[in-house]
This record gives sequence, C-alpha cells and structure tokens, in this order.
Amino acid sequence: MSTNKKNDRNFITVECLLEFDMDEDKQKVLSLMRKFSSMVRFAYKRLLEGVERKELKKLLAQKYGINTRYSDSAIFLAQQILDACLQGGQNPKKLIFGSRVVFEKLKKKHLTGKRREKLRQKWEERRYGFLYSRGDKSKEGNLNLRLVNLDGQWHLRINLGNGEYVFAKVVRNAKREKDRWIDLVWDLTQAERTGNWFAYTVRLKLKNGKIYAQISREEKFPEITITRENGVIGIDINAYPFHLALAYTSRDGNLEKYERISLNGLLDGNADKREYLSWQVAHQIVEIAKREGKAIVVENLEKIPKGRRGDGMPKLRQKLQKWIYKGLLEKIEVVCKRNGVQLIKVNPAYTSVIGKLKYSPMLGIEKDVASAYVKGFLRITGNYSRTRSFWHML
Repeated sequence: MSTNKKNDRNFITVECLLEFDMDEDKQKVLSLMRKFSSMVRFAYKRLLEGVERKELKKLLAQKYGINTRYSDSAIFLAQQILDACLQGGQNPKKLIFGSRVVFEKLKKKHLTGKRREKLRQKWEERRYGFLYSRGDKSKEGNLNLRLVNLDGQWHLRINLGNGEYVFAKVVRNAKREKDRWIDLVWDLTQAERTGNWFAYTVRLKLKNGKIYAQISREEKFPEITITRENGVIGIDINAYPFHLALAYTSRDGNLEKYERISLNGLLDGNADKREYLSWQVAHQIVEIAKREGKAIVVENLEKIPKGRRGDGMPKLRQKLQKWIYKGLLEKIEVVCKRNGVQLIKVNPAYTSVIGKLKYSPMLGIEKDVASAYVKGFLRITGNYSRTRSFWHML
C-alpha cells in the first residue's frame, strides 16, 4: 500500500498482479499499453507547443482511433508530467520518457550481455508499458478499467478502446488484517449491492514481463478529535546535525518542554529505506501528539524557504532541494488525518530569525527549539503581525 496526494486530497493505492487465461488477451493489452504510452508522449509534446486541450483531443482521436476517455486520461497524465517538471525546476523539453538515468546508462554501453539486456528491458517497460484510466463515480467507479466480480473472483475488465473487452484475474493476497485490499474489496462489494459507487483510478504497469494494476481511491479519514485546545507541538528542521526540534506549547502560549528527533538515517541508504524511515518518524511524531493531546504545527509546504546565497546553510539548502523535509511533512500530514490529529500550517517567514534573536536568549534555549516554539506560539496567540514588525526593527 502506498499513499499519494494531489490538490490537498489523499489517495490510497493497492497493487495487484494481473493474470490472463489466454496469452492472446495479454498481447492485446500490451499493444494497448504501447499505444497509450505513445499517446501520452504525443500529448506532452503538443502541450509544450501550446495546443489547447480541446484541439488536442481531436488530434489524439484522429491519430490513434481510441475512445475519448483514454484520450482524456492521456492528456491528464501528460499535463501532470509537465507540471512536475516545471515545479521541480527541470527543463520540460529535455524530459526522457522511461527514465533519463536508465537511458544515460544505456548510452554509455559499458554493460554487455544479460546485464545490458535487463537494463534495456527496464527502460522499454517504463517507456512503453503503462496504461491509465481516471475514475468516475457515475460509471461504476471506472469506465475503461473496471473491477468486476465474476463467480467470486475479482477481475479487471479492460476496455481495448475499440468496443472490445479483455478480462484479467486480479491476484492479491491480503498480507495482514489491516491490509487496504480488504477494505477495497468490501467497499466494492457494497457498491455492487447498493449501486452507490465510488471513483477509483487504475494504472497498469509492465514490470519484468508481468502486468500489474495499481488501484487508487480517495482515502476516508476520521473526525479530528485532538485539537489545539490543549496546546500545540511546533516542529522545526535543522541541518547540523540533521534533526527535528519539537517545542511543546501550552494553550496559553508558554513553552512547556522540548525534544529532538534525529533525521540522519534519511540521508543514507536507497530511496526505499528513506521512505520507510520517513513513515516511521511521521508515526513517532503523531504518537507523541496523541499522548500529549496536542495539535501539530508545521511550516506551510508551499512556502518552505530553500535558503539564499550567503545564509551560511548550504547543506540545509541542499537537503531541502532533495525534498527530504517536504516529503516528511507530507507523511506527517497523512498520519495526522488518519489519527484525528489537527495539523496546522504556518508561514515559515522570519520564524527562525525571531527565535534566534528573541526567544533563544529570553528563554535560554537553543535556536532550533526557539524556532519551533515561535511556530507554536504564533499559532496559539494568533499574533502573526508581530513577525513582520519585529523583522523591520532589526
């Protein structure tokens, strides 16, 4: 199970293996995946040229002869990729579908035999082996890629885009009692019985010659029961050493206590290890909030400063550019929602400076704790105007 986020909405994703009764059916789906992958690349290039969405739909229909819902999904996916490039500061004209890293390795030709063939297969599967269909509540969850129950076994009904359908068996064994697949199957069963459907998006991916389905739907959250009524915990990031400072603030704005959580483990190992450790830290922080009965205050993800030349924090700036901190805060937000803990976002502007110059000497605490305290103090008192006036007095 994984979680992704878009437009302040959270989605849960489960992955399943697809099995086909006939190889002919699998080949039809692979052909559709190659066509759809080409559609996304074509749509991406047209978006770069400034072609309007309405005109682009016509061009896709003429070129590929596939239904309009697949065209819509291809345009939507191409726009997402383009937006991600722009937000990440990348040149969208230099994007390589299938992974630039893998492509550059293939260009060097330093690998031979099976190792090179495996790398080439990986690149081709990433470039040509995917299919995507957005969910629609009014179309029994998803029109093109729909989950159906046939004689007690869940299948994915795949619309080939030309009026023909292929059915693939969904293979997913629940690994634990709280596996998200169990919840999904239950909700699908209830939807079939009552007709009250929910939207779910499906993405097919080719990996090592096998086709997997990733099924995503919006996550349901419990009501918030832990609020700032009992105070808050302000959180601040620091570079030397890389850690989080937590400042416990009472309901009237006084500092009660503080502690630190090391993040050094997030700088080592591969992406999977960092992802796992980030979730661990997120759960640790939320468990603290539940124990203390306090809300959590963090920096606004859209306004996290990346630093500036001469600020003396090049290493911190580098870490933030790698989105380590942002990714951690996103996970804290998700875990808060799942546990009914209020998460409050504040503008990080000036909080470090005010903490360092005012509250650190006043309270006899280090600047990292002081910065975390300022976030909590401002949220409790609501006196944001002091930040700007204090800054102008420096």
